[in-house]
Amino acid sequence: MALTTMSIRVDENDKRRFDDFCNQTGLNASVAVNMYIKAVLKDNRIPFEITADPFYSRENMNRLKKRIDDVNSGKSTLKEHELIEVD
Repeated sequence: MALTTMSIRVDENDKRRFDDFCNQTGLNASVAVNMYIKAVLKDNRIPFEITADPFYSRENMNRLKKRIDDVNSGKSTLKEHELIEVD
């Protein structure tokens, strides 16, 4: 089996915490990532649930763009909201 190298970008704090976790379980990051890859390939799916954030739905993005256009054209104005603290 030929091996190759994979480079990924990870938040520095997340990497440190992940390395700590791996050490506590007797693994290293390379073994843990390879286990993840094998699980994905075995089941042909991500081994945990991923759900879309409804904020980024096409419908909501279109609504936000329309509001921005309305504000920029003067058709609508921005108002303070009681849930937003203003200093």
